[in-house]
Amino acid sequence: MSVWRARSFRYAMLGQNDDVVNRWDVRIANGMRSVIDERLRALWPRVRAIAFDMDGVLYRGEQPLPAAAGLVGELQQRGIGFVMVTNNATKTPEEYAAKLARMGMTVPPERIVTSAVATRDWMRQRYERGTRVYVLGMPALEQAVYEGGYFQPAGRDADVVVNGADFTLTYEKLKIATLAIRRGADWVATNADRTLPTEEGLLPGSGAIVAALQAATDRSPVVIGKPEPAMIFRAAELLGVAPEELLVVGDRLDTDVLAGKRAGALTALVLTGVSTEQDAASGSVQPDAVIDDLSVLLDTVRGASS
Repeated sequence: MSVWRARSFRYAMLGQNDDVVNRWDVRIANGMRSVIDERLRALWPRVRAIAFDMDGVLYRGEQPLPAAAGLVGELQQRGIGFVMVTNNATKTPEEYAAKLARMGMTVPPERIVTSAVATRDWMRQRYERGTRVYVLGMPALEQAVYEGGYFQPAGRDADVVVNGADFTLTYEKLKIATLAIRRGADWVATNADRTLPTEEGLLPGSGAIVAALQAATDRSPVVIGKPEPAMIFRAAELLGVAPEELLVVGDRLDTDVLAGKRAGALTALVLTGVSTEQDAASGSVQPDAVIDDLSVLLDTVRGASS
């Protein structure tokens, strides 16, 4: 089997979510930590930089995850480049930078690649100035799309419908998007993640809205975010490394890991979010590593540099 893993002690702070407790209570009860798999150490010399997903990797909602701040600080101290690459289009890079800072992680906005920004850039390459766009999403997505006046806000007369996750979703918003798409508007989705990991559990994501619109329109969108590889290529470009020198760390096999694979990058699945160890063992997408949490990667960085 190509999937391999290293185990780590699970922090009690994760126990506030029942599904997390059920998955890891045995390891917590044992109170022991096994030695990091030598193959993890063997992988590290090939890594020049890291691209992190955020939801379910660095935090769940407003709750930081084990070793996240320590790992970010260690990478900065050792001069190892990293960027954040998230499908979540509900915040601007500046808002994400502020959120990370509250959790003890200092990351400049220009090192945070969101699917909202990636979608805006993709659209500007394909549609002329003045194109009418209806955005079904959070203010951060609206800001990204409409910034600079390149695109014009529209309703059911839109030439393009763009959707992301929307925490204030209403029937009226779905109706406008449906009518625009059915009358011939192009449809672009920032991502197709069906759920978002939070401290409350898994909540509906952009993919849940995509599913509703597919049912209402008999159409499918162009999806910009992961698992498409564009954001991984952008991360490698920002870091000045080749994709094969980049380690993509994420919590979803169907988006993070698959995007990394499609880009030719190294991949690590961390079990603090959506995909489980069983998913990795039985799935068609095989990461290069499966780790319990970021403390495993932190120990690897420290061990390789000691």
